[in-house]
Amino acid sequence: MTNGDQGLLDEKKRLLSDLCRSYGGACELRETHMSFVFLGAERAYKLKKPVHYPFLDFSSVALRHYFCLEELRLNRRLAERTYLAVLPICRVADGRLGVGNGKEAIDWVVEMLRLSDHDMLDHRMLTASVERHDIETIALRLSRFYASLAPEPVAGSQVVAHLSHQLDIDTEVLCREEFGLAALVSPLLVTAREELSACRGEIYRRTETGWFREGHGDLRPEHVWLGRPQQIIDCLEFNRMMRIVDPYEEIAQLGMECCAASHPWISPLLRKTMAADLGGEPSERLTRFYTASKALRRARLCMAHLLEKEPRTPSKWRPLALNYIEFAGMGFRDPQPTSIR
Repeated sequence: MTNGDQGLLDEKKRLLSDLCRSYGGACELRETHMSFVFLGAERAYKLKKPVHYPFLDFSSVALRHYFCLEELRLNRRLAERTYLAVLPICRVADGRLGVGNGKEAIDWVVEMLRLSDHDMLDHRMLTASVERHDIETIALRLSRFYASLAPEPVAGSQVVAHLSHQLDIDTEVLCREEFGLAALVSPLLVTAREELSACRGEIYRRTETGWFREGHGDLRPEHVWLGRPQQIIDCLEFNRMMRIVDPYEEIAQLGMECCAASHPWISPLLRKTMAADLGGEPSERLTRFYTASKALRRARLCMAHLLEKEPRTPSKWRPLALNYIEFAGMGFRDPQPTSIR
């Protein structure tokens, strides 16, 4: 990044921090590898970084504008109350940056209502304050969301090819020599390919009968808000194929994440509640594959953080990846836990 680029980024950060504080209270800045999120007392603003990875391209102002609009469109399906607008960042008459006025946008930002952290599902699990009713309500909300979506005209061969490609990337990252994980994870990757092959016919049948829809794409506890009305946020906007999913694949991911957070009772309740409302539950074998493959992908994403030039909280990622690898092994051995509170 050049000095000029850094100076412009600093200007944007000051602008959005001041905008958050204009509603009262302080502003907290959170950073991911693809965005900056400014969190105020009443509002939140997401600024996409000008980055280009194999799986996303935010490198131009036009692309960032497009994906801001996609983020708004997609997230209003499950969090209409939260996602407010896409706003331009412009130079105003006195040469400073402003939001929502000026002649030419130099960047774009998503404006959101700030949701309280203590009502996010991951926080509620930490404080042991998740109730059965919360999970049933989320499952029904998701069930009715999926039922409202048109089936995607995707071929089974496309889905299998996409899942196989994800396993290729898992192998490439997790088996890097410097990570020292190959002996642990290689048998799981072999099993994953065998299970994908065994489930191929069922995946083909599920695409043919319309079970694949344009879903959320990244359904995790930190994206589920248990306030009223419940909101499901942060839909994956940058890669459409990652959103073309079997509803039970997404539920498997959310259930796996809850198991990893020491709440195994949530997973079977999610699945049982959605199956009773939506129908079309897949076989135990395909469910196990969905669960384990999602765990492997999460392990890969954890370790990929360590490939960045300046990884944030580097001590966090290996233990977390090992936890997901353990859950991948459990997923291939057994169905998800069956105890329901």
